[in-house]
Amino acid sequence: MKPPPDTSPALAQARRAWKLLYRDSQRCIALADQALARARESSDTAAEGWARLVRGFHLMWYSTPQTSAHELSLAQGCFATTQDRAGHLLAEVGIARCLWREAKFRESLERVLPLRGEGLSVLKRDELGMLLNVIAGCYSSLGVSEQAFAYMYQALHEARPVRGNGFEVVLYCNLAHELIQLGEHQQALSYIEEGIARGSQLNNARLMSVLQINRVHCLTDLGRAQEALPDIHRLLQLPADESGRGSTNANFESMGLAALRAGDLALGRQLVERARDEDHGVMVPDERITLAVATAEILRANGHLPEAVALLTQAQPTLMDAEQDGLSLRVHCLFHHALADMQEHLGNTADALAALRAWQRCQLERGNQASRARYQAASLQTELRRLQHNLDEIEARRLATERARAELEAINLQLSQKIDEVQALQTELEKQATRDFLTGLFNRRHLNDVLPQMLAQARREQQPMAVAIIDLDHFTAVNDRHGHVAGDTLLASFGSLLNENTRQSDLAFRFGGEEFCLLMPGSGAFEAQRKVLGLLQAWRRKGFHFETGSLTANTFSAGVADSVTTQQGRESMENLLKAADDRLLVAKRNGRNQVLWADEAAPEFERS
Repeated sequence: MKPPPDTSPALAQARRAWKLLYRDSQRCIALADQALARARESSDTAAEGWARLVRGFHLMWYSTPQTSAHELSLAQGCFATTQDRAGHLLAEVGIARCLWREAKFRESLERVLPLRGEGLSVLKRDELGMLLNVIAGCYSSLGVSEQAFAYMYQALHEARPVRGNGFEVVLYCNLAHELIQLGEHQQALSYIEEGIARGSQLNNARLMSVLQINRVHCLTDLGRAQEALPDIHRLLQLPADESGRGSTNANFESMGLAALRAGDLALGRQLVERARDEDHGVMVPDERITLAVATAEILRANGHLPEAVALLTQAQPTLMDAEQDGLSLRVHCLFHHALADMQEHLGNTADALAALRAWQRCQLERGNQASRARYQAASLQTELRRLQHNLDEIEARRLATERARAELEAINLQLSQKIDEVQALQTELEKQATRDFLTGLFNRRHLNDVLPQMLAQARREQQPMAVAIIDLDHFTAVNDRHGHVAGDTLLASFGSLLNENTRQSDLAFRFGGEEFCLLMPGSGAFEAQRKVLGLLQAWRRKGFHFETGSLTANTFSAGVADSVTTQQGRESMENLLKAADDRLLVAKRNGRNQVLWADEAAPEFERS
């Protein structure tokens, strides 16, 4: 089956969902579900692959790693069919992330690390950043902070995330997490605050919740657990679905420990109990040890200090297991410090000292790691600042461009309005130049312009061309008796009569005063006479009523000539008009109220 084109609506919708992965989690999954439904209806394999890819990454945060990996495997099948290497690589990155979530850190790294070379040439911007970020996360969980920082730096440098898509917030979050692991808490707090400020512009509660839990970790380590309580309450208000922080990696054990150290024992117990209830085998080693420390502190608070020490002693072999991945130095320090404190209160001085020395060794190693990672951290910080500067410059240019575009559009609008005004004025001037204001007919000037052209066309087409000159009878008497306003009314009415009772090809003109001219292409003099006689009958039926009296049975006189019979075929504008005017004079001398053509005498039935 031939894959559908890249421009299919379902594929476009799935790609829009992908772009919203960090920026708007709710709209992202809604679009992905709609795209998947459309893709399956239309057998659009490309669109189905991208829709499932989005769903797989979304499920990674709001469901189990197994559910997410299954969806991503289905996406890979679609990408294999459409030979979409970018999609295939991203699905593989997602599956590696699922392995990481199952605490299979080395397996995850072995799966994702070989993808880096192809990813550099195939993936775009933040997609490449996602691949490098997963590699960084694997190294972080394996305790190799300098490599984690290096890949976070490369993720930022290579991907160059665009402003507002949310990926830069992910990097701030992960950078802060790594600094916490190294004990660089003040620097971590500054990145957390920056990430939260930027994350507030997104619609991604899950990403914000990770930043807040990082702040809980940081404040707890600094002995300022009381300040972490507002974050804990905010996190507990978020639902465990796509509108909140998700059902995986809830960090109830870390929040519980912070609440206990803040003195809120009831909240601490509640959170530790929730951590136990929701542990379905998905806790990573750091979370399990943190849960053990929090449980021990509850036992201690309840007066069961020996049981608390026994619980921690039982968990201690896990920390000493060299094969155990995913146990950070931070959690080692947390564990040994708690054990040393409890052993001391029990009076077990030797055991307390041993635990304290283990804590010191872990702290020393944290310091060594921090020293090795400091160069990469500084480079990353410099790159973040450079990126921010570039993004601010881009934003400033964009705003300046938008302002310039708005100003240009305003100028263009004003110019367009001016052009319209000028064109309207020009049209009106042209109309005034060619039209008679009173009657709306063409004027004598326009007659002089068009008549030679119409005569030339008549010659080419070997067709006759008739001209009628019409004079309203007794018009001077109308002005004298009823006034010039009445005269103007008659002239305007006669102009309307000509317009209403002539063909589209005919042209009517006000010749001057009460005289009018009618050009009739394609008509001979006899046919033109019949037309004008029809106009005469229509004019007779017109009645006018003024304060000074009424006018009825109005008449006119007219002379008609054509281009064929005028002066034995030697037609010209002057000859044609003269021939028609001569017939008009004869009609007036013969008593008016008649239409004459050629050398005919005035018919008796047309006389007044």
